[in-house]
Amino acid sequence: MHRRTFLVAATGTAVAAAASPRLTRLGQADADRFHLEYTELLRADARLGGAGRVENKAIELASRIQSSLADGGASDRVRRQMYRLVSDAMCLAAFGAIDASAPRRARSHLDRALPLAGLARDGEAMYRVWDHLMLTSSQRENHAEAAAGAEVMKRSSTARRDPLYASLGHMRHANALARLHRPAESLRALSLAEEACGRADDVQPSAWISFYNRAEFDALSSYVWTALGDHERAESCLHRTLAAIPDDMVRNKALYTAHLSLAQARQGEVELAAGTGRRAYEMLLPASGSLRTTRTLAVTRQVIEATGTKAPEVVSWIEESRRWI
Repeated sequence: MHRRTFLVAATGTAVAAAASPRLTRLGQADADRFHLEYTELLRADARLGGAGRVENKAIELASRIQSSLADGGASDRVRRQMYRLVSDAMCLAAFGAIDASAPRRARSHLDRALPLAGLARDGEAMYRVWDHLMLTSSQRENHAEAAAGAEVMKRSSTARRDPLYASLGHMRHANALARLHRPAESLRALSLAEEACGRADDVQPSAWISFYNRAEFDALSSYVWTALGDHERAESCLHRTLAAIPDDMVRNKALYTAHLSLAQARQGEVELAAGTGRRAYEMLLPASGSLRTTRTLAVTRQVIEATGTKAPEVVSWIEESRRWI
């Protein structure tokens, strides 16, 4: 009896061992498949902006990649690519939250992204996390922290190696300094950003930083000029941006059109501002969650209302805008 029990137990152990799942070996094809999903989400974000659906899909993608890493082996090269993708996906989710004016939610996504960028041992991924951290600080009106984050960006090894990253770091710094009421330092940082951007003309940008082209440089410059109170120069920058920005970047086109409307309103051009504001809102797709755009239009309306204008077309826009802002 004891012998039979022993044999059954031993046989059961052997069968269980044989039936245990083997770890799946992840290869370059898996990394490419996940990267394709990520780039599709990136395109959806450029169209919609701030959409909860894109943010949630980015989080879900990051979780699936991490699960595949936990369940399977991979070479060091593939594993690092996977960690970079998880970090990038969480940064995409964070930017969606930023565009939805939810900086606390964005910060929680970035808390997850930062160690994964470290595991990837990828300077560009780390830079992107710091860029988005700086934006969350700015949205929370903590401009001293935003300036400190921009310092990390512009002093990074990635910025020292690539002038486009250096330029964006200086641009973010210029923006924070302008809001700290340090105009001379802000203009110096803006000049450094332009100088570095000029050196990057012959450099082929990597995937994420490719958004930062000349049109985006002018748009971000307009934010600096706005913070410094030069609304005419801000408007000029925004006209150049809107003339150059691709049509498929719907979210950015609507956002910068809204800022153009605000720049016009602050110069007293209320009829023009109302028409521009209407165009900005009409650009937004129904599924868009870009609160940055609608909140900019809300500020535009406040500026226009403060003038006390009775112009019929302006009064009509003010009343119309109350239905969607």
